[in-house]
Amino acid sequence: MTSSVRSSRPMMLAGGVVLLLAAGLVALMLVRPSSSAGSPSAGGSATTAPSDTSVDVGFARDMSIHHQQAVEMSFIVRDRTSDEAVRRLAYDIINTQANQRGMMLGWLEMWGRAKSSSAVPMKWMDHPFTPRGDGSLMPGMATDSELDELRAAKGRAAEVLYLKLMTPHHQAGVEMAAAAATSADTDEIRNLAAGMVRGQQSEMALMADMLKERGSKA
Repeated sequence: MTSSVRSSRPMMLAGGVVLLLAAGLVALMLVRPSSSAGSPSAGGSATTAPSDTSVDVGFARDMSIHHQQAVEMSFIVRDRTSDEAVRRLAYDIINTQANQRGMMLGWLEMWGRAKSSSAVPMKWMDHPFTPRGDGSLMPGMATDSELDELRAAKGRAAEVLYLKLMTPHHQAGVEMAAAAATSADTDEIRNLAAGMVRGQQSEMALMADMLKERGSKA
């Protein structure tokens, strides 16, 4: 867990935990890997599930971390502004990415794969990334100091900073998702990743317009 997550306020963490638990339950109850995913047998064997070094497993792990920070930033800005457009965007990102994160963690559970790994992030897409130790664990992720700055900001300043941080966050997320959409072996990951590309590209266009309305740009 990064220092930025540990420093989040209790209210934000509590809300995030509830959302992620609910999403995880939905994934475990309603989503079942197809035969191509190699669903574990009744005896719990995961021998036909995606391998630990597969695109599917690597993407699920890394994107879960990427999504976690997007949810955290959205909870922060929700409490730092009264602007309805920004709060609505934050609410959408919280709900969408918390649910997607729950699905990915649910699949890892059903595949019998650990939810975390000591492997270099993004190695699965032949784009290994060495974390800098500032909270930015993957491309596009905000640093600890940037998150602290967001927590300290209010009103228009918080809105602009949130949009500026979330735009590169989405850009990197789209790159990761596009790689998984074309390279993953399971229908579950390919379909989810393709949906992420479409959804985050749409939100990036919206954020560009919102920044322009506030006299700024990404």
